[in-house]
Amino acid sequence: MNKIIILITSLFLSGLISNAKDEPKLPRSPSPKGAKTYIISPKDGKTVKTKFKVVFGLKGMGVCPAGIVGPDGKAPANTGHHHLLIDMEKLPPMDQPLAASDKLKHFGLGQTETMLELKPGKHTLQLVFADFAHIPHDKPVVSEKITITVK
Repeated sequence: MNKIIILITSLFLSGLISNAKDEPKLPRSPSPKGAKTYIISPKDGKTVKTKFKVVFGLKGMGVCPAGIVGPDGKAPANTGHHHLLIDMEKLPPMDQPLAASDKLKHFGLGQTETMLELKPGKHTLQLVFADFAHIPHDKPVVSEKITITVK
């Protein structure tokens, strides 16, 4: 059942993304005052092995898989899921669905941690919390960017 919902949502989002140029603004879910996302581990400035665990934190909101909506067509209020930005110099547009890539990982099943494998060197990590349609909330809920060294 969840796979069907995710598939339908993916097809729906494909239309949203392709028509984004025609639409002046996409609907955005509000974020509650004080909502915060953050990286629990690794800590900023730490050295890690090439394969390491990243744990996501969230305050003031709830995690809900992408594509979950009620009979009214709306997602549960104050919910969303994590997106991890890897080595991105600037944030993607905060009024459009976040496009998955090697540098922008979706955690649309509601995951709150992941194992990453990165090449040796310095890397940055940052979280963006987004709604059921992968669109950042209005006011965006974005973590501080951390820097790690992979050995």
